[in-house]
Amino acid sequence: MTHSDATLAAWAEARLGHAFADIGLVRRALTHSSAGKGANSYQRLEFLGDRVLGCAVAAWLYESHDEAEGRLTSRLHALVEGPANAAIGRALGVPDMLIMEPNARTKGLHQSDNVLGDVAEALVAALYLDGGWAVAEAFVRREWARLLGGDSPRLLADPKSRLQEWALKRRRGMPSYIVIDRQGPDHAPRFTIEVAVRGEDPAQGEGASKQEAEKAAALGLLARLAG
Repeated sequence: MTHSDATLAAWAEARLGHAFADIGLVRRALTHSSAGKGANSYQRLEFLGDRVLGCAVAAWLYESHDEAEGRLTSRLHALVEGPANAAIGRALGVPDMLIMEPNARTKGLHQSDNVLGDVAEALVAALYLDGGWAVAEAFVRREWARLLGGDSPRLLADPKSRLQEWALKRRRGMPSYIVIDRQGPDHAPRFTIEVAVRGEDPAQGEGASKQEAEKAAALGLLARLAG
């Protein structure tokens, strides 16, 4: 699966909020290793994006939270780790835009938390390289605010509680969770869980335990609902 430069440019401007001078950065950020090795995939960009994202979120939390270092560190980790980044990737529509071999898509890698989280970081790097710090930071603050409940940052540790609160306030009933896949040996399982709320499209999440996968799924749905 591939996309024309025009398609990538239109997607980037609509979803990332930036008109790229070098559309090749977007292409690399969306290219899985099955379709592009080394510098032609998102892996090098992900390395840089991880650092840019961490710095942008750290600066944001420092400005908005008058708290001790330990509490700020906890908030930072919750916002920049895999499930959170994967939720942003899903909210941006990354699964449909990923460039990968058909076999990789058949295996469901376009829905993998690991892949989507890495691509979200790669997109941050692409914005940084093409537009500079201000563009990348503005994107991070806008998109990662989905995980904080808006422009006045507040972080509830359990996304399942947040989703339940959202659903009950709107009389949608309780969210429901179902296991749709389990892979790996007993000592290292990998669960995929789908969460549904009445009136909304379901979301999926992955984790090494059912609880971890449920939290990832809830976080993904919350990110979409905030968009």
